[in-house]
Amino acid sequence: MSERQATVGATSGGDLRAELDAWLANNWDPDISVREWWQRLASAGLSNPTLGEPYGRGWGRSETRVLVEAVRAAGAIGSPAGLGMLLAAPTILEHGTPDQIERFVPNILNGTDSWCQLFSEPGAGSDLAGLQTKAVRDGDEWNVSGQKVWTSEGEHADLGMLVARTDPESPKHRGLTWFAFDMAAEGVEVRPLREMTGRSLFNEVFIDGARVPHANIIGELNDGWRVTNTTLAVERASIGGSHGLAYAAAHPGSIAGHLDEPAGAFRGKRLPLAAGGVGPGTLGQLTSEARQRGRAADPVVRQELAALHTDLEVMRLSAMRGRQRSQRTGGEGNLAKLRMTTALRRARSLASTILGADMTLWGADAATDGVLQEMTVFSPAPSIYGGTDEIQRNILGERVLGLPREPGPDPATPFRELPQNATSW
Repeated sequence: MSERQATVGATSGGDLRAELDAWLANNWDPDISVREWWQRLASAGLSNPTLGEPYGRGWGRSETRVLVEAVRAAGAIGSPAGLGMLLAAPTILEHGTPDQIERFVPNILNGTDSWCQLFSEPGAGSDLAGLQTKAVRDGDEWNVSGQKVWTSEGEHADLGMLVARTDPESPKHRGLTWFAFDMAAEGVEVRPLREMTGRSLFNEVFIDGARVPHANIIGELNDGWRVTNTTLAVERASIGGSHGLAYAAAHPGSIAGHLDEPAGAFRGKRLPLAAGGVGPGTLGQLTSEARQRGRAADPVVRQELAALHTDLEVMRLSAMRGRQRSQRTGGEGNLAKLRMTTALRRARSLASTILGADMTLWGADAATDGVLQEMTVFSPAPSIYGGTDEIQRNILGERVLGLPREPGPDPATPFRELPQNATSW
């Protein structure tokens, strides 16, 4: 870490915004590469300041919001986006060895590596523990075969968070292992899937005899379900909007080709609607559209704008409460995701009310920039990915409220003896 990069937070107290403004004035340069800019952010602990030191600053949402405002005011671009930052880094910091943390986390924070999530399968979506991708040990490596689907960012990922079955004799929630998986390994094929938006944010991944080192197991062998639950908890909380980070439109990793582009080339650009979420920006745009179209005085529109504001405030305050360990129930991530999908449905309905027939126009002839239309078309996805809304309610009922579990096989039944679709076990 250079002296110029270590200035933020070097003194106690003071005006955080003033410190951040001074740091940005000394470090942001639109002519340097994306790679160098992200390295400066990472070296200062500002790439993801919500992480603990030395990788972040242990900040909460309020401090992170100050950083976001300062970055935007300076005309700088934000942190590396993607599932590496969102999911892999927190999971590895929680369960990885010191060597694994040092191998993987810095390259996530500085954007060198892009990650995807290799969890869902054609026959194991909501019932993720029923996955059939298998890993068989061969010396210091594991031989992996199977199929994954709905793999976000798979087409430009350097590494994947892979959950595979390593012991079919154990019950289905055991015998799973979480691997840091090389997406460039021989035997890996990625096929993009086209969504209603016209984008290909999701992919299907075919794995046929790919090799992964034993040293890439995160957590303990056959204890992958516990590690996976950490990833899922972070994912659900993040979908619910609790991270508060601002991301650059430049994509991390070696495949997208953005790292050596000038950082300034990505100013003013927006990411695709990959997260499909709703936030203060959505509320602001809806309010602006209502005023421009003479709908701001409409009692129904005003009521729904107020209700959406309330939804977003509840999400924000719940995220703050969830960070207090003494008040946690274990269901914070599930509740955050449910609140977000509820707010998203309200936002899409309100967008249609305000835009009217213009809601059907998208592209060059659209009367708006198309953000609200894309949000609406994409809106069914967040209530499905990361665990459906129904699954979130089941988890809350069973694990938080202690309600009876749904009927099913004895949890101790070995996976091999459970009813299966076509399988080679």
